[in-house]
Amino acid sequence: QVQLRESGGGLVQAGGSLRLSCVASGRTLITYAMGWFRQAQGKEREFVAAIGWSGEKTDYSDSVKGRFTISRDDAKLTVNLQMNDLKPEETAVYYCAQAPGTLRWRDHEWYNYWGRGTQVTVSS
Repeated sequence: QVQLRESGGGLVQAGGSLRLSCVASGRTLITYAMGWFRQAQGKEREFVAAIGWSGEKTDYSDSVKGRFTISRDDAKLTVNLQMNDLKPEETAVYYCAQAPGTLRWRDHEWYNYWGRGTQVTVSS
């Protein structure tokens, strides 16, 4: 069993930055792909970013490319999401998730473990 716990959310003004972290327990992250998703109120869960098990392969949604950076530290069982130049429309609950590989890593149904999420609110 894997437990994922997100932290780092909060309230920030438009144009500001936040760094989200996701810590895993119960199993090593080393051989798994990790992703970040977000879900705004009344909307579907949306892919944000993902990183392969080696950290060499990453993927970003077009809307965050160039502003967000995903990284992992397997020694600390942590995956981070640095978010810069945040926009009000990016207000959402952000979730960390673990996937068995990269095949469908933009698809939230591909992921088998999820954290409870952390709220990010961007004020205008």
